[in-house]
Amino acid sequence: MSRLNRYVPDLAVMGALCEGNYHKLHRLIRDWDRCHARRVTLSDHGQGLGQVELAVTEVCRYTNTVVARQIRSAGRWLNNPEMVVRVYHDARSAEVVSVAGHGRLHGYRTWPNPAMHLPDEKVQMNRFLADWLSFCLQHGHHIETCSLATQ
Repeated sequence: MSRLNRYVPDLAVMGALCEGNYHKLHRLIRDWDRCHARRVTLSDHGQGLGQVELAVTEVCRYTNTVVARQIRSAGRWLNNPEMVVRVYHDARSAEVVSVAGHGRLHGYRTWPNPAMHLPDEKVQMNRFLADWLSFCLQHGHHIETCSLATQ
């Protein structure tokens, strides 16, 4: 990739995505101090679409770490995504920091690279999280709190 065609991250887009992700997660997990996990059962017009788990794996003063994963899907076509999301309560922001099987996300990668990661993979994963959380909010009909201590 020449210097003229180099990928330049759009910080305004990334900031808006992370802020939106924070507000969506906050609607699904309201009691950050007491909640270990939320399971959202998804359905559309009576058809079961699976279940998503939002597990709070780390609680700090201003941040939380959440693992978002599909734990049950309605068909074989779904690859059961799993991602680690860092939630910054002071900045009201939540960003995907890693994806299962792919490790830590980088804000920018050179192209081409040996793993064939796209230059804007972090933006794309945060866009996916935004869509996934919106889907949970729109099609989640039963949200239950569960404890991870017994799992």
